[in-house]
Amino acid sequence: MAELETPRPERPAPPAAPVPAPADGDELIRTEHGRVLVLTMNRPAARNAMSLSLATAIAAALDELDARDDLSVGVITGANGTFCAGMDLKGFSRGERPVVPGRGFAGVTHQPPRKPLIAAVEGYALAGGFEIVLSCDLVVASRTANFGLPEVKRGLTAAAGGLLRLQRRIPYHLAMELVLTGRMWPATDAADVHLVNRLTEPGEALGGALALAEEIAANAPLSLAASKQVLARSVDWSLEEGFARQEEFVAVVRTSADAQEGARAFAEKRPPRWTGR
Repeated sequence: MAELETPRPERPAPPAAPVPAPADGDELIRTEHGRVLVLTMNRPAARNAMSLSLATAIAAALDELDARDDLSVGVITGANGTFCAGMDLKGFSRGERPVVPGRGFAGVTHQPPRKPLIAAVEGYALAGGFEIVLSCDLVVASRTANFGLPEVKRGLTAAAGGLLRLQRRIPYHLAMELVLTGRMWPATDAADVHLVNRLTEPGEALGGALALAEEIAANAPLSLAASKQVLARSVDWSLEEGFARQEEFVAVVRTSADAQEGARAFAEKRPPRWTGR
């Protein structure tokens, strides 16, 4: 999960989708688009390498995403044409680890939010940056973006979820090759094996992620969160135990006010008005 030097591109990196101007020292920019919360990592001088303060801010924002009834989906991206180059090694050399108790590296890798989270990737998502992507539920990436887990090149390991998640996202032998070689992996190749949901033109990843997020956020928020939890947790469940264990998540949806609202809206031929309750 360390920050590693990114190779020089053959041409200048495309500009990222525009984001609001940050306040001085603001390492995380938060904006809301209806029911969508957008988090922009903003340490461009360090290629958005992860600091403890940034990780803490991300964890707090994800806690808020999960707690608020008026938010359904999160999007995480990076400022200035780069997603995230991994852990800030300058901070690491001072004894700082960007790990938040309960949430893990970057405030997300050990415990992602209960609600859906989309990665919008421009430029490089390397080491811990790629592990953030792997913590997300959906990925929208520029055609010129690159992923990688190059830790083995620096005597490290991808211990923030890269070794645990990659083989569940893509074929085993491909995951093993990427981990053991530490090579760069173009987003176009990642899309071929469905790690990337949608490819965009350079500079349009955030816009593409917002379009996907808004499509998702049109649906019932409790249903979204419960569906995500069952899908994510049931990988190792047998079918028999799955029917019993999913009740922990789906029972509350069945008896919710939104379930009644969905039925009424269908009968009255109108859009539903979700409350998240």
